[in-house]
Amino acid sequence: MDVVSFAEVPAEERFAFWREMSSKMWMPLDAHCEPRLESAFQAHVALSDLGLVQATLLTAPSLTIRRTPRLIRRSDPETFFVTCTVRGHTIGEQAGRQAELRVGDLMLRDSSRPYLTTFGSRGPADGQVLSLQFPRSLLPLPERGLRALNSVPIRGARGMGALASQFLLRLARHLEEFSPAEATRVSALTLDVLTAALAGALDARSAVPPSSRQRALLAQIHAFVEANLGDTDLTPAAIAAAHHISLRYLNKLFHAEGRTVAGWIRERRLQRCRRDLAEPQLAGYPINAIAARWGFTSPAHFSQAFRGAYGLSPREFRQQCTR
Repeated sequence: MDVVSFAEVPAEERFAFWREMSSKMWMPLDAHCEPRLESAFQAHVALSDLGLVQATLLTAPSLTIRRTPRLIRRSDPETFFVTCTVRGHTIGEQAGRQAELRVGDLMLRDSSRPYLTTFGSRGPADGQVLSLQFPRSLLPLPERGLRALNSVPIRGARGMGALASQFLLRLARHLEEFSPAEATRVSALTLDVLTAALAGALDARSAVPPSSRQRALLAQIHAFVEANLGDTDLTPAAIAAAHHISLRYLNKLFHAEGRTVAGWIRERRLQRCRRDLAEPQLAGYPINAIAARWGFTSPAHFSQAFRGAYGLSPREFRQQCTR
């Protein structure tokens, strides 16, 4: 993970620095911002190399980025990239189409075609977008069909778009945490999720290899579970119903990973509880309340499960952390 800082650049030079840096990091681009913001430009750029996928989390008050025919002729990496709005709003234009993205919406674009992107926030907080760039050959979908999706919004509120949205928003929150070994696995999962979402938008699911569909589904199930760990109604049956699959097939997916659905839910809940119990700012928070926060309805069962996983009772673990 690389983070680009503007702290040591004089305020009046920051935007020029950003324009030069962005063209070197990705591809030749032309960037603009509002004159009132240019004199004190601020941005935060986190770059993560996820194997074959280059992930960028960009935070800034307002930006317009343009790729023109002249810039394409100068250099073209021949890549696709998917943008997901994490905070604020994004407007993208390519191939004569314009899309306005809300938080969680996705958009596909092609580096070989001119485009315009404007993003920012209408509120006090800066806008934030996650951009995933990868070679076009990595998507097992018809290129002609994918070009038809350029700047077509894939809504994060329904269907495969919703499942991909959950995964990408979570990826944005944890982008700085992956080890090199984890990054390779995340790269494969990301491509599987994007393939499934784009195939859904193309209505071309049959073009997606079964193994990719399965991995994408499992990644989406993991994201769903993580987002709902505190829900006491989070059961294997509820997870299967939410993803329109049978309970038997859900169990089969987890069996291939060498685990059970219920066992993985319990493991993730215990890890969240352990994290909270080690947090000094939560030292005054009752242990039973922490357990309930993460879906444990029985204090006795929670204490037994915690001791079985970590060799200490919750109280003993908390005391150990405060020494």
